[in-house]
Amino acid sequence: MTFHSSDTGVLWRGDGQTVSIEAWGRGIRVRASLAPIDDAPGALVEVPDTRADVSIDGAVATVAAGGVRVVATQDDYNDWSTGFHTTRLRLRVEDVAGRLLFEEITDGGALKLAAREFRPGEGGDHRLRLSLATPADEHLVGMGLYQQDVVDLKGAVLELAHRNSQTSVPFVVSSAGYGFLWNLPAIGRAVFGLNRTEWEAESATQFDWWVCADPRPAQIAAAYAEATGHPPMMPEYGLGFWQCKLRYSTQEELLGVAREYRRRGIPIDVIVADFFHWRWMGDWRFEEEYWPDPAAMTAELRELGIELMVSVWPQVAPESENFAELRDGNMLVRTRRGIDVQYYFDGQYTRFLDVTEPRARDFLWRKLAEHYGAYGISAFWLDEAEPEYGAYHFENYRLAAGPSAQVANLYPREFTRAIADGLRSEGNDQPVSLVRAAWAGSQRHGALVWSGDVHSSFDDLRAQIAAGVHMGAAGIPWFTTDIGGFTGGDVREPAFHELLVRWFQFGAFSPVMRLHGDRVPGTPIVDRNGVARVGTGADNEVWSFGDGIEAVLVAYIRLREDLRGYTRQAMADAHQQGAPVMRGMFFEFPDDERAWTTPGQYLFGPDILVAPVTVPGATRWDVYLPAGAEWTDARTGEMHTGGATVTVDAPLASIPVFHCGGRVGDALARLADLPHLTLS
Repeated sequence: MTFHSSDTGVLWRGDGQTVSIEAWGRGIRVRASLAPIDDAPGALVEVPDTRADVSIDGAVATVAAGGVRVVATQDDYNDWSTGFHTTRLRLRVEDVAGRLLFEEITDGGALKLAAREFRPGEGGDHRLRLSLATPADEHLVGMGLYQQDVVDLKGAVLELAHRNSQTSVPFVVSSAGYGFLWNLPAIGRAVFGLNRTEWEAESATQFDWWVCADPRPAQIAAAYAEATGHPPMMPEYGLGFWQCKLRYSTQEELLGVAREYRRRGIPIDVIVADFFHWRWMGDWRFEEEYWPDPAAMTAELRELGIELMVSVWPQVAPESENFAELRDGNMLVRTRRGIDVQYYFDGQYTRFLDVTEPRARDFLWRKLAEHYGAYGISAFWLDEAEPEYGAYHFENYRLAAGPSAQVANLYPREFTRAIADGLRSEGNDQPVSLVRAAWAGSQRHGALVWSGDVHSSFDDLRAQIAAGVHMGAAGIPWFTTDIGGFTGGDVREPAFHELLVRWFQFGAFSPVMRLHGDRVPGTPIVDRNGVARVGTGADNEVWSFGDGIEAVLVAYIRLREDLRGYTRQAMADAHQQGAPVMRGMFFEFPDDERAWTTPGQYLFGPDILVAPVTVPGATRWDVYLPAGAEWTDARTGEMHTGGATVTVDAPLASIPVFHCGGRVGDALARLADLPHLTLS
């Protein structure tokens, strides 16, 4: 017998492979290797007191935990075309009732296919491919953030890699009733075909995946949070409005904006100091010429009741005061061949801090604590966190954790971890980092992911709705976008004004409401020595676009304030149960197939359905109301029975919003009395 059982699962050896099947929380973890199973980097955290129901009946072993079981069947056979007699193991995943969820593909007879394919790679590691027979009629959601307006991922091909405005979080939820984590941080690919699902890693030592099962997506989310870590509770400042632009170039400019919000009586929780408030990348400090008195600045912001968030980039230029120590301490990412320049920006050639090296994380936190924490700053914006290499030649970089092709996707999680570990060491158990990428498990370090440098267009606005739904399903409940898009917004153009209003409406019903962008026309900046510096974009405050637009935007900020109690509870649900704040309709209505496939709308928390208008000039909008609830139009009070599409008015100042819980009706009352807005 080649099965060896324990309290947590079974181990099988044969055909040169070692396969481990073990309970992990409310799911099961499967690893397979041509060498002894190891503890390679992954997303899972230790779940105490996990026990499995294990049975072995001859050539069949079954491991059950939570709502899922893996059935492993050994087959002894002769390969007649090679003359070898050998054994092989095939895995089948079922729910507790014995219903098939998916299984490894067969060899196909003469096709000689392998469900677990090991291809030799550089250094003795392997290129891996896992092939699974999955339901042709399932619907799939999750996997992180991709710039596409695709709701159902069945039929999609996704790169498992981070890029600017692309975040790979390889956890997927199926309408068939299971959640699947590809627990490898390698560069790779996922193919969700009609005939099979394939997971590929360009370089790895072993297969590693985790599965849970439940017909209720909320229970899948809870099991996944238990296995990979719960997010902290969002601090109170995360519930309100955040003001940002590229970029406030001086201390006085930023304070002037903060004072003006308070003078106008407009609610604001956070203001953000964007990049190049430093001189050289890797300095991680305020530059004295433009920010002469950070202590006075932060003290005044505290008096105004506004949290300051500061930008942190992981690039380090040779001119930086920290470069030599980081270089000599082997705390920078290495280029495996060629000149060691990994990024270029504003005349600075840089390398990336290697945040997979614990000493580098400690070094970064010490600098942040010294130059920001000393003033009471504890909110950080981690830009370039993919990291954004000048060329995404992943195979040409090496990190302390291993070759980039094998571990690259860990980078943003470890970047966020540096800040979370530092804050927790000082007693702050509510870390928040606005970050431009994430990987599985990033949520446990307070990752608030925004969708990157997207364009100011209605096409991009539509894509952000899908991105938020998929990110939430992938276990990252905190999500936001640059309201109005990051690039291409001309503050003089009525077309941009229309987009901004529609995006602002979406922002009011996003987990975090944050206005940001590089608006044109910008203004050049020259320092006292006559050297050109990174410029500042056009004004991007709510009063920057005319009185009529200001009135509408302020109404939505006040609506966000009215929703603060509801949003706080949604954040508590994320913290305790792993439930996304912005969630696909399927999350609450899994039995309605259209809730898995209808694009362009979502639930904000459990009771509010939001259908942003994403077509320029539109004043009427179709909204699908999921079956299983009675829906009330928050603007008119009209009641509708779910399971049907309704067409409603959508003038520019108004966003279609429905609710199915009486407790939120009062919080949405402002939607019935919005200012009228006409663009010239």
